[in-house]
Amino acid sequence: MTDTFTLNQQLAKDCIVLGSLGDSLLLLLNNSLVPWFILVPRTNACEIHDMSAEEQQRLFAEMMELARFVDNEFKPDKVNTGAIGNMVRQLHVHIIARYEDDYCWPQVVWGRPEKKVYTQKEIDRIVTRLTSRLKERFVVDQNLNK
Repeated sequence: MTDTFTLNQQLAKDCIVLGSLGDSLLLLLNNSLVPWFILVPRTNACEIHDMSAEEQQRLFAEMMELARFVDNEFKPDKVNTGAIGNMVRQLHVHIIARYEDDYCWPQVVWGRPEKKVYTQKEIDRIVTRLTSRLKERFVVDQNLNK
């Protein structure tokens, strides 16, 4: 992983930085219509296949840990995982809880205009759940409530 990591401006604008999960930054898309998390590995690689085998293994482990968290905590009908990156080239992985009665099921959630921002209470609850379930693997961003 790299020491020169900088979060893409679009991700910073659209998301709440929750903290770190292993080697990745853990974000929450600021739209509470569906639980939508984003892992951003601290790397200069734009594609997963450009990462070293060790980096890939760590990222995959983080993805699975977050997907299990989403599945256990939010009880969705489906957990979607994707690393598309057409609009934002910085490598990032979406982990999204989908429900058969959510606002756009069964269509994709990308690019939809519907939005409901999280309240601080909702964010705090998610951080508490992450901290409780993921223990020391999840480190809260110190600037989260500032």
